Amino acid sequence: MIPDKVPKEDVFHGSEDLKKTAHIPSFEIYKELYLKSIENPDEFWGDIAKDFFWKTNHTGPFLDYNFDVTKGEIFIKFMEGASTNICYNILDRNVHERKLGEKVAFYWEGNEPGDALTVTYRELLQKVCRFANVLKSQGVKKGDAVSIYMPMVVELVVAMLACVRIGAVHSIVFAGFSAESLCERIMDSQCSLLITADGFYRGDKLINLKLLADEALQKCRENLFQMFANRLTEISLITGVDSSYLCLCVCDTHQVPWNPEVDLCWHALVRGASDECEPEWCASEDPLFILYTSGSTGKPKGVLHTVSGYMLYTATTFKLVFDYQPDDVYWCTADIGWITGHSYITYGPLANGATSVLFEGLPTYPDVSRMWEIVDKYHVSKFYTAPTAIRLLMKYGREPVYKRESLKLLGTVGEPINPEAWHWYYSVVGEKRCPIVDTFWQTETGGHVLTPLPAATPMKPGSATFPFFGVVPAILNESGEELEGPSDGYLVFKQPWPGMMRTVYGNQQRFETIYFKKFPGYYVTGDGCRRDKDGYYWITGRIDDMLNVSGHLLSTAEVESALVEHQAVVEAAVVGRPHPVKGESLYCFVTLTDGVTFNRTLEAELRKQVREKIGAIATPDFIQNAPALPKTRSGKIMRRVLRKIACDERDLGDISTLADSSVVEQLFHNRCLDPE
Repeated sequence: MIPDKVPKEDVFHGSEDLKKTAHIPSFEIYKELYLKSIENPDEFWGDIAKDFFWKTNHTGPFLDYNFDVTKGEIFIKFMEGASTNICYNILDRNVHERKLGEKVAFYWEGNEPGDALTVTYRELLQKVCRFANVLKSQGVKKGDAVSIYMPMVVELVVAMLACVRIGAVHSIVFAGFSAESLCERIMDSQCSLLITADGFYRGDKLINLKLLADEALQKCRENLFQMFANRLTEISLITGVDSSYLCLCVCDTHQVPWNPEVDLCWHALVRGASDECEPEWCASEDPLFILYTSGSTGKPKGVLHTVSGYMLYTATTFKLVFDYQPDDVYWCTADIGWITGHSYITYGPLANGATSVLFEGLPTYPDVSRMWEIVDKYHVSKFYTAPTAIRLLMKYGREPVYKRESLKLLGTVGEPINPEAWHWYYSVVGEKRCPIVDTFWQTETGGHVLTPLPAATPMKPGSATFPFFGVVPAILNESGEELEGPSDGYLVFKQPWPGMMRTVYGNQQRFETIYFKKFPGYYVTGDGCRRDKDGYYWITGRIDDMLNVSGHLLSTAEVESALVEHQAVVEAAVVGRPHPVKGESLYCFVTLTDGVTFNRTLEAELRKQVREKIGAIATPDFIQNAPALPKTRSGKIMRRVLRKIACDERDLGDISTLADSSVVEQLFHNRCLDPE
């Protein structure tokens, strides 16, 4: 699987200085450890587990699993019988055992330059304990789910770690999502408490978060009323349902509507709380958090991660992939509302006692040199961002990219990076001295699964290179046969690693159907992959109805559902069209109700509809009037034809199964030439 030798030409290498101090200094050492991790995972991960505190030790096998649906229920279990608390491991131990209490945990950089805050490990522990006591005072207990809908502020980290400290399960919803999306996630995860903020600025735009939160909670109450109205006979019971949702709000700068029956003020409650709180000891496979990711059926799925395995995996991937050293200042530009922020802003860095930058703003506000100013201000040495951001900044050329002497390593996440952007990142930002770790992973994987190691892996621009420890990839053809050597097909994994998801919250059957039924015995990523002659892996994109827009995975079915809810639309189909910055843009075909005219006003209404239902990130770039859609005789929409039309590619391949081929020429004629 791992080649004996890696190529010497057409690859890029980490510096000799980097190799001198690196955790994994050579490809030979990587290969040796990799073989150990897959042939003897108990010993490999057991050695790593010794660096953490366990209230009780595991009993039985270190790893137990079933990936084959034909042999029974799918399950993954690590270190069953052990108990611990992640908050204790990443805060208490750093403060009391490692003597890192005065070390900076986060440099918080606000939306506006000059708006900044520094938080040490000791201060973070105190804040977390106080808020954990607040949660307990509101009746939150071990196993309860808490929804968090907040901007990139320190209180977001405090809220999630306070949940972890008392054994509650956090469900963080990206603050760019709509009230409808927030409501859906609150309902599905059965949260009874929502933690939010009054509002925040993204660039020069004010986001009234509390208003969106209020709207979401009202929708939750209406949905509950509908669910239970037929069974409830007393108005007092219905009132009880209404008041079951509490909203705990950080109020700093904005006047917001306040409902004293359900709204609670963060600052008022924290002011009187104790800064000591004993951690709740949790079993290894107790739920840690739920994080929703788009589903190909249109309904987001709640990916469930558990305690011990996720802790080990995020700590290890952070340490080795970023080659973390104690004097590093690390900056991941992601939002904590996504898995990258969970794993590589909060859990992974804190588990290693790292100092991180927590950034609230935008990469181009107030000007296009903002990111490099922050790198210089905090002497950032390890920098992790998305190809979307790199392509955006490439447009402005070299001039805004100044200083950066502190940088030692660059990373990318969210989507495959095109070679042109890779070379610009390497040559301009990294001045040809910083290795690039091009990481492939998913919400479901919990952490990196294909990635270079900076001192050990020769890099090929655009390739995620080789598997991380414990990860066994394979490439399958449509028949489920494993392909050897250079090949192209479905990317799957043959055995679990500690940090992978355990189920879809509340829906084990959906978990098995999505990830394990297509190819029994394998975890199916949903991505296509190519392996070259040197054994390097290249991600070729989603193979289902998913789009990767600015590094955010969106379901075409979800966008289609939002469009057809408009009374003017009878049918919709959504495909991706390549975009020079975002990677993919949303190209929407809509068939209208008889008598309705397609015009700019309707376009604007449809864009607004999608924004309100899903969020701004799903706003369509193109909306095309489609009097009819290309369908087979059985009524199935031929999406590959729509993708060709969106890209103005006339080579359609075999369209003999179309019920009416004249539809295609009409759609080409109506093509959108320019975005709104």
